[in-house]
Amino acid sequence: MTRATKAWAMLLALSAASTALAASGLVGAALVVPVLVLSGLKAHVILRDYLGLWVAPAWLRGFDLGLTLLILAFGGLALAA
Repeated sequence: MTRATKAWAMLLALSAASTALAASGLVGAALVVPVLVLSGLKAHVILRDYLGLWVAPAWLRGFDLGLTLLILAFGGLALAA
């Protein structure tokens, strides 16, 4: 199985998990925080496998740090609301 095929399968699974959460009836921060985490994981897979940052680990770590900080900020706003 190629890297792109594995990434595609992972993106399908993460999207299915997001859809299941949306259909679960959860609201507010109980929904927002897990969906943010899943979206961060999807962004990581896209950056690593589709954009090829697995060959540039320093760039991948930098993008992961930025994404993590953004997700923490959005999650904090969701919890504060």
